[in-house]
Amino acid sequence: MALPFDLRALRVFVTVADRAGFSAAARELHVAQSAVSQTIANLERQLELTLLHRHERRIALTPEGEALYTHASELLERAQAAHLAMQELHGLVKGEVRIGIPSMLGSYYFPPLLMGFKAQHPGIRLTVVEAGARRLQSMIAGGELDLGVVIDDEQSGHLERRRLIREEMVICVPCSHSFAGRRSVSASEFFQEPLVLFQDGYFHREFVDALSRQTGLVANIAFQSNLIPLTKAIVRQGFGITTFLRRVVDEPELAAVSFDSPAWLDLSLAWARGAYLSRAEQAFVDFVLSRREAL
Repeated sequence: MALPFDLRALRVFVTVADRAGFSAAARELHVAQSAVSQTIANLERQLELTLLHRHERRIALTPEGEALYTHASELLERAQAAHLAMQELHGLVKGEVRIGIPSMLGSYYFPPLLMGFKAQHPGIRLTVVEAGARRLQSMIAGGELDLGVVIDDEQSGHLERRRLIREEMVICVPCSHSFAGRRSVSASEFFQEPLVLFQDGYFHREFVDALSRQTGLVANIAFQSNLIPLTKAIVRQGFGITTFLRRVVDEPELAAVSFDSPAWLDLSLAWARGAYLSRAEQAFVDFVLSRREAL
């Protein structure tokens, strides 16, 4: 059975809807505005439906147009994936991998992996996005990122995951602090101190908030900052204490102390379940997983 339209017409329709106008769509598609208008008119005629409300300066989708937009967007995405897959059969590789990494991992764990991958694949561009683990989780699900490092728990269960690292969350204090010489500290003692915490959405903050709920103790938040160097400076100066992954605390003026019930965090490399991984993305996944013991 012949289809009533082709992918080119759908691309024009989706672009008009995204840009809310014929002239803006024409500029993006590098075609004449009259060609865009004619394509939409032909599509409406073939479907015998009105897809767009025409206003003086803007257009809007009709209910029928909204239904087509959903299907058309999915078809175009699948067509692009198919095109990429066929290109790769001829040895062509997608030129970019978009990877999201939480700040602690990006600063202290991942640089050797990123540099090692780049050394093996100099033609592939790596785009690294820093954000909280939960934000990265939603960006992967929404298609904004190809890959990302997420907390391996029930909330990330909708993603495809491969375990990367299990690391201890420790209390970070200046060496002059009374906690510094101890093997462990209780949650109640921790919450009596002024705390320097990341903002919501970061696993560092989520860990402390979860500990607060479990113990019924309220955090005494003195500072909030997502900047690791600033947080360390505040701790070194004695204005508060914090929690970090153990490796992050490895410097002379700071001490890492375990909680009396050691706290462990599982982190995984993740991507959208069922998503097509390009050759470049699969190469990155394989490279990282083969070297995860070095993390």
